[in-house]
Order: sequence, then C-alpha cells, then structure tokens
Amino acid sequence: MSFPLGYTGPLSGIILGLIFGYVLENAGFGSGCKLTAQLRFKDWAVFKVMFTAILVSAGGLYLLQGMGIIEVSNMFVPSVFIWGSSLGGVLIGVGMAVGGYCPGTSIVALFSGKLDGLIFLLGIAIGTLGFNSVFSSVESWAWKQVGPDGLTLPQLLHMPAWAVWGMLFAVLVIVGYLTRTNRQSRGAGGKSSGAFAAQNS
Repeated sequence: MSFPLGYTGPLSGIILGLIFGYVLENAGFGSGCKLTAQLRFKDWAVFKVMFTAILVSAGGLYLLQGMGIIEVSNMFVPSVFIWGSSLGGVLIGVGMAVGGYCPGTSIVALFSGKLDGLIFLLGIAIGTLGFNSVFSSVESWAWKQVGPDGLTLPQLLHMPAWAVWGMLFAVLVIVGYLTRTNRQSRGAGGKSSGAFAAQNS
C-alpha cells in the first residue's frame, strides 16, 4: 500500500517530497548556517525537527501495524555494514560541516534561490562520480563486517516497540527542555546587558 491518498509509484514520492521540502524550508533549513550551528551545538532546531519527524514516522508505522494496514514482513529492514556505514557517515558528516547542507537541504536551498545550494549539489555529483571510480577497490572492505541482520531497534534491544518509542520521546523532551532553558537564559542575559548599557549611556 502506498501513501498518500492511494497514489502509487513516482507520484506518491513527488507529493511527499514536496511536502517534506516545504517543511524543511519553513524550519529554516534552506540556510547552511542552520546546520553548521547545530554541529557547533549553538542551534538545536535541526535535531528537534528531524527527531520529531522520526518519532511521528515511527508512531505512525506502529499504529498502522496495529490496525493491520501494514505487515512487518512487508517492510524492508537493511542490514548494517559496519565499515561501509562508518566511512559513509564520516564522509557525509565532513561534507555537511564544510558545506552547511545535507543532500535534502541543499535541494531546498537551490529551490529557495540560493547559489550555495547549487554549488553543494554540484559537489555531491562530483563526489559521487569520484567515489564510484574507486568503489571497486574498497567494496570488499566496506561489505566485510556485517552487523545485526535486518533488525529493528526494538528487536535489537529486546524491548517492546512502545517502550523504545517512549525512550526516544523522552530524549526529545529532555533536549527540548534543556535547549529552551539555555536560550531563555541567553535572552535574559542579553536584555540585562542592554538595559545596563542604556543606563550608563
């Protein structure tokens, strides 16, 4: 079964992609400064939005499974290739830190009219071609160490799905509370400093 509204194939992907891009743009992710601020632990908006998306998706999947609309056996869960995933994580992390975008947000930036989004996409294309040219020499190494075979997080932790979802929700609430408190403190400090400066001028 494909969503939304019974559409199947490419049309469903296009509709969901447009909705996702709209959400990213309205969250401010069309700016490279937003992501680099997250990597410097200065702005937690990226974490909050993306983690919320993960929780909503997970909750929706659990609900649909409980209603019998989606069968777990019909869901593809890939195995983890330790070395390949580690290499890929490092490379994409460096790219995000240097360029300020991930592949998705770079497209959002491009369609928002930002030139750096286009440059980042060109970098992705060049990097992909470069990696493909050397992939044969690292393929056996990348696929050598295989992690747990196709396990979901509840299966890996031997916990019920609702408990894992609850733990993830607790992480989001805690991070949201801590970063909200820090932001309010900085705002209050800034106002106090401004008032002090006004009194002495």
